[in-house]
Amino acid sequence: MGYKIVIALGGNALGNSPEEQKIAVKKTAKSLVSLVESGNKIIVGHGNGPQVGMINLAMEKGHKVDDSIPKMPFPECGAMSQGYIGYHLQNAIRHEFKQINRDVPVVTIITQVLVDKNDRAFENPTKPIGAFYTKEEAEKISKESNYEFKEDAGRGYRRVVASPKPIDIVEKESLKDLYDARNVIIACGGGGIPVVEENGEYIGVAAVIDKDFSCAKMAELMDADVLVILTAVEKVAINFGKENEKWLSEMTIDECQTYIEEGHFAPGSMLPKVEAAMSFVKSKPERKALITSLESADEALAGKTGTWIK
Repeated sequence: MGYKIVIALGGNALGNSPEEQKIAVKKTAKSLVSLVESGNKIIVGHGNGPQVGMINLAMEKGHKVDDSIPKMPFPECGAMSQGYIGYHLQNAIRHEFKQINRDVPVVTIITQVLVDKNDRAFENPTKPIGAFYTKEEAEKISKESNYEFKEDAGRGYRRVVASPKPIDIVEKESLKDLYDARNVIIACGGGGIPVVEENGEYIGVAAVIDKDFSCAKMAELMDADVLVILTAVEKVAINFGKENEKWLSEMTIDECQTYIEEGHFAPGSMLPKVEAAMSFVKSKPERKALITSLESADEALAGKTGTWIK
């Protein structure tokens, strides 16, 4: 018997342009379909950092050239990215099922994720989006558009927005119905469209929710057995890149916390994945999380590789 799984796709599963993405998702689809063929029920979440940044920038530039083109609010840009990434993913997954003569419903849900308008993340934007710029380019755009930029790992400057924690998923009832009906679902794309509730209405805010945390919340709400966080490496390591590097097959919550306090996981890389995994595992007894690569997902779920958090 398989697992009820929520999968958080890493950035390596998607390309940096629509054409790159169409190619990348073909490989991604093979791995996802393999998981379903092994008896698992899956919901797929994904990031959208490059995509939402490109959409936002294109709309801004279009408005400057022709003011009849409206400025597009950031939440709407997030919705656009969910739509076109989901479109590519669902078509690739459906095609892969057809190759093995399976008729499995695949659907993308434009998903809103509730955040706290008083989340302290809004005071300190840290989530990079979009393209890299030189310092001079970043300063020019900042003056024109009042965007905030930060240097990103020596690669240049990128726009940053707030990254609040998810509280709830607006479309959770629809997701649950589709999940129970064994649809393959693509949801919480880019971490979901961040919204706050005001006077009974959901209002979009300029932010990007970390997709690993949104997928952890989705896994919790869907009562999944396993949260699978896919990344570029097969396992989590401590002392990464050093002579005493050690790859881990399993971590307890206490061990995760110790390793975090010792600084083993980089804030922009493995740290949010481990923290998201911990939040899901702690939400209910018997829940587990797995961090591994897309290519190793099947073997990891069989216990042959990957890092399990229990």
